[in-house]
Amino acid sequence: MTTTFSESSSLFRPRPVFQRRRDWLFIWATRIAVFFSAFLLLWIALEIGIQALPAIRKFGLGFFWGTTWDPVEDIYSAWPQIYGTLVTSLIALIVGVPLSFGISIFLSEDFLPKPLRTALIIVVELLAAIPSVVYGIWGLFIFIPFFRPIQMFLFQHFNWLPIFSTPPVGPGMLTSGVVLGIMIIPIITAIAREMLVSVPPELRAAAYAMGATRWEAIFGVVLPAAIGGLLGAVVLGLGRALGETMAVAMLIGNARGISISLLAPASNIPALLANEFAEAGPEQVAALMYLALILLAITLVVNIAAELMIRRVKFALTASWE
Repeated sequence: MTTTFSESSSLFRPRPVFQRRRDWLFIWATRIAVFFSAFLLLWIALEIGIQALPAIRKFGLGFFWGTTWDPVEDIYSAWPQIYGTLVTSLIALIVGVPLSFGISIFLSEDFLPKPLRTALIIVVELLAAIPSVVYGIWGLFIFIPFFRPIQMFLFQHFNWLPIFSTPPVGPGMLTSGVVLGIMIIPIITAIAREMLVSVPPELRAAAYAMGATRWEAIFGVVLPAAIGGLLGAVVLGLGRALGETMAVAMLIGNARGISISLLAPASNIPALLANEFAEAGPEQVAALMYLALILLAITLVVNIAAELMIRRVKFALTASWE
């Protein structure tokens, strides 16, 4: 018994000094990184807010729902750009999320031989590294000519709907939204696949043991188990869609007004910032900074809402499993 006690008591011996110092350094380095990230975010928001203060004082909350952007008369309002940002991001999610989840399921299961599956995974991850201006050039010279017959079909057969009520001219909200959806597919797919692969194989085995088919196991066990990570992937894709600049500036048409039709040219906040910031005067710079502050607020609200939704979904799933 004495030998057994001495052997077991060795598990409770204090760790060497260098290990304790290493752990202490790691903990404090992590804390510093977290606080620095929060400080950087607050600093950026504060600087943008200070630059936007003249426009905030002049236009107030009416800046949100006005429809005039006139640099000549120094009259500015943001609703057309806010509307274009939200609509193009929504189209991107409608296009990108189903395709991304389908590809991630296809690449996370053993539908293909492992070498081919690995090659496709590498290709998908490489697509995320393509610069946005390349997507914009591709959209101008290849996608718009390809997509124009589809737009004409929508206009000719569904022009009784307000969202397809104008003849297509090429660039527009629908075009830029679809290209944005293609751009966010690699990001969502890469993260979603990692989440699906990280699901414990015991869950699949238990589903198969209960008589479930492969698709029943995927939709009934694997996807619910990875739902938090999947929603996080969607949020990251949405953040890319909300903040995308060059590709949207080349494809959305940069119209000043607002139109319900998805086939009409429009504008959004990042595109307007990219197009007008270089030649803007003091009052226009303040208005553009006001727009940037609005975009930052939209992004933060979306991320906070997504985090709350992820926690609620996880809690509901945990309660149902218990």
